[in-house]
Amino acid sequence: MKELAVVILNYNGQELLERFLPSVIDYSADAQIYIIDNQSEDQSVDWIKKHYSTQIKCVVLDKNYGFAEGYNRGLEAVEEPYWCLLNSDIRVSPNYTLRPIELLKENNSIAAVQPKIRSERHPAYFEYAGAAGGLLDYLGYPYCRGRLFQSIERDEGQYDDERSVFWTTGACMFIKKTAFYEIGKFDPDYFAHQEEIDLCWRAQHKGLQLWYTHNSCVYHLGGSTLSNANPLKTYLNFRNSLFTLFKNLGAQERVLVLLIRLILDGIAGLLFLIQLKPRHTWSILKAHFSFYSSISSLAAKRREIRPKAIDRSPFSIVFQHFVLGRKKILK
Repeated sequence: MKELAVVILNYNGQELLERFLPSVIDYSADAQIYIIDNQSEDQSVDWIKKHYSTQIKCVVLDKNYGFAEGYNRGLEAVEEPYWCLLNSDIRVSPNYTLRPIELLKENNSIAAVQPKIRSERHPAYFEYAGAAGGLLDYLGYPYCRGRLFQSIERDEGQYDDERSVFWTTGACMFIKKTAFYEIGKFDPDYFAHQEEIDLCWRAQHKGLQLWYTHNSCVYHLGGSTLSNANPLKTYLNFRNSLFTLFKNLGAQERVLVLLIRLILDGIAGLLFLIQLKPRHTWSILKAHFSFYSSISSLAAKRREIRPKAIDRSPFSIVFQHFVLGRKKILK
């Protein structure tokens, strides 16, 4: 058995697989490749079996469980001790697996590692979903080294380092199988979006670390499942962010941070109305209703997590970016 499994979650992604799988096949000789299929309605599975039956193992689920539960269920069939959870819209580069696996082996405290994430559309630039490692501000807003909201940096070597980060991208996450189950898997209630931030925050409550390395690089297309224009993405992002804060914040700051976030969410809803995007405003309202109705179950999860005070960036990235005009973060 090989040590590494490259695991791709698929739903109606035949076109993406046709485009991006060849690079994965070419540069993953040290790995067993799996496709977890969320009961696709296209010909994805038939196409894989026709072209890659000897190279790829297919795990076909009985329905579309989304990103979080889809991975949880599909990974039950993966025996390798190290995993690379890889989006279907990523082009990998030579030796992309080597350094992340070295880091996982070298340090027992490291649960997950992400490579440098560049844009497939604009290869000289970082990509939105991960860039050079994920961070979290005081109010729980995620951002990345190399990306502040819609401000994306050109990669000029400014983040060519290896260091701990707050969260590693779900687009390409190298993770130990033992750590994944010790942390408690992805929260299935998230369906999709921000489940990796929750996983990484819970990892830190266990005393585990998340790392970024520039000695591995992949190219992400992005927006292939849900675009920013889709109100469902707005709903999931706002709801799941509140879920994550409630579950993981320390007791002394939870009430204050959530109160501020609820106010800021209201402002965001008003801005969507001004921009003539009422469906997105309604998505924020639905996200809040879902959060309020889930507090009992979230409280039970919180008791299981037993959250500790975990250091985050001691400022508001929203204020820094939208008020002060900051386009880049300090290294």
